Amino acid sequence: MASEKSPYLLQHAFNPVDWYPWGDEAFERARAEDRPIFLSIGYATCHWCHVMERESFEDPDVAALLNRDFVSIKMDREERPDVDGVYMTVCQLMRGQGGWPLTIVMTPDKQPFFAGTYFPREGVQGRSGMLDLLPRLAAIWKERRADAEAAGASALQAVREVETRVMGSAEGALDEETLRRGFNELMARFDPHQGGFGRAPKFPAPHQLLFLLRWSDRTGDPRGVEMVEKTLVSMRRGGIFDHIGYGFHRYATDARWLVPHFEKMLYDQALLAMTYTELWQLTGDDAHRTVAREIFDYVARDLTDAGGAFYSAEDADSEGREGAFYVWTRDELDEVLTSTLGEEAARLARRAFQVEGRGNFADEASGLRTGENILHLRETSADIAAAVGADPGRIDDHLEDIRRALFERRSGRVRPLLDDKILTDWNGLMIAAMARSGAVFGDEPLIAAAARAADFILERLRDTRGRLLHRHRDGDSALTAGAADHACLIWGLIELYGATRDPGWLHAARRLLDELIERFWDPDGDGVFNVDAEQRDVPVRQKELYDGATPSANAATWYVLLRLGRLTGDPRLLDRAEALRHALSGPVGNAPSAHTMSLVAIDLALGPAHEVVVTGDPDSTDTQRLLAALADRYAPRTAVLFKPAADERVAARLEEIAPFTGGYDLTAGKATAYVCSDFACQRPTTDVSEMLRQLG
Repeated sequence: MASEKSPYLLQHAFNPVDWYPWGDEAFERARAEDRPIFLSIGYATCHWCHVMERESFEDPDVAALLNRDFVSIKMDREERPDVDGVYMTVCQLMRGQGGWPLTIVMTPDKQPFFAGTYFPREGVQGRSGMLDLLPRLAAIWKERRADAEAAGASALQAVREVETRVMGSAEGALDEETLRRGFNELMARFDPHQGGFGRAPKFPAPHQLLFLLRWSDRTGDPRGVEMVEKTLVSMRRGGIFDHIGYGFHRYATDARWLVPHFEKMLYDQALLAMTYTELWQLTGDDAHRTVAREIFDYVARDLTDAGGAFYSAEDADSEGREGAFYVWTRDELDEVLTSTLGEEAARLARRAFQVEGRGNFADEASGLRTGENILHLRETSADIAAAVGADPGRIDDHLEDIRRALFERRSGRVRPLLDDKILTDWNGLMIAAMARSGAVFGDEPLIAAAARAADFILERLRDTRGRLLHRHRDGDSALTAGAADHACLIWGLIELYGATRDPGWLHAARRLLDELIERFWDPDGDGVFNVDAEQRDVPVRQKELYDGATPSANAATWYVLLRLGRLTGDPRLLDRAEALRHALSGPVGNAPSAHTMSLVAIDLALGPAHEVVVTGDPDSTDTQRLLAALADRYAPRTAVLFKPAADERVAARLEEIAPFTGGYDLTAGKATAYVCSDFACQRPTTDVSEMLRQLG
């Protein structure tokens, strides 16, 4: 274990449990010694994984039972989402729910006969403990072997049948009525008081918000934008946002967004930044642009590798406690601010951030106030200024001074663990967000950061055959990339083309898409498998359909097929997208709001779709006006290409990937826009207003 690269596995390297990584050595030993496998799956920033380690895996009595009766495997779910997906499905089928840490007991042939999540050392409140659970499982293996093997075979067969029961099984096509049902389902669960969907716990689920923005744009129904704005404003004010160092925590344990689960994940930062950017485009409220920039500031400062790629996450725990890095007692806050900015600043901070002497949240286990405060806002800056008698024109400056002082003090605390794995799929999402926001905001450094990360992934996460890899850490790139890695990185490359107008990014995206189709497409039932056929150590080749914390591999593939098909004019890609639309008709049609990234793809497929080719000198004012007008618009169904008039090499590269641009040129020597709508082109124009009129 000590030679592994995963921070999660390294955390467990010195447990008294004789851990193995997932691999042939562990399974061969289990077969040779006729033992079952104890598989524990988690990740480095998982709070309850830490709890189970402290309670059980560091305990000599638990370790003795595991070492005597089992071969124990520890797995990082972020390194092997393919294997985790299989056994999480098993757990959900057996238990009706899942989560991490995920606990699986299975045969040496990977057939699971027991599944669960967190288990304490000793049984409590009806929950089995490891000390009584492990002997029972060992007895089942020794005394009821046939039952265990039959249960394991049945469990894997059930996993295989999950998707075959629903793929392509819905009646009717996925159309605007599907979008309407998805909107209505989300609206029925919407919390009008606090934003978000359902009750506690509340997760950001940005792909739901991206869909709602598209629904409002499509239909003119303002309720989609209103739900998104209520949610994002409430999140930014709540404790789920880090008001001192920026960035969003994983989720809120309550309905008010106050008490977070304190880990910070790269994918949440990426998708939320993209959502705030799109909301700014639709509303023009600069507060939303500010939040997107704050997220990127956090990522640049704390989650960026020296080579330009992005780290995975920061832990919830430090000094053995969840949230210890982030919370403040009133006395500490007063001392910091009084000594640096004066008593008035301390008084302002107490009011603005709802700081109480007894603390503003309770211990999760005891329910008692701890004296610690999660900083959060309940009022606007103007309301805060009025409450404390401050100058409303200076209130934001005062709050920024307070934030800086608290940030300086907090920087001296013990930081949470940084999970510095670089994952291809999560990097693809951040590249997409940075490139999109950089283009919208006219922020060249942001675009450059996205390009640097993309270069890192494309150059350094490759195997000896040139195929994409999933994980890089500590100089080592490894683990075969899956469908989600390809699809998310393609999304990032498409956005990079939109931000830079360099057709090299389109060529890179197309090569990856061809590889995705070749290696992951199911020729019998359409859709994409999570892994290719060469991945022999996965007990079931699944197809990821449901959108979880990130878009599913199939939804992301569908989306990039449509995007790249429109940009290149290649009907074969659009045909593939249509095949995916049919394949996903069952799961998406049966539960639209559980597949909101697929709803984003449906919205794009239905149109009205526009393709715009702009030709001109990239440095000329008239060209920049046309491109800026397109960047400012919220236009999720518009594909924009730029053909530079004076650069024959770049123009030729564009024509290679998008041959239909070959006939486009300047009109009367001026920058020109060619607008096509649903494959019918309008008269070229050099006028910004006319171009926008043609786009509708």
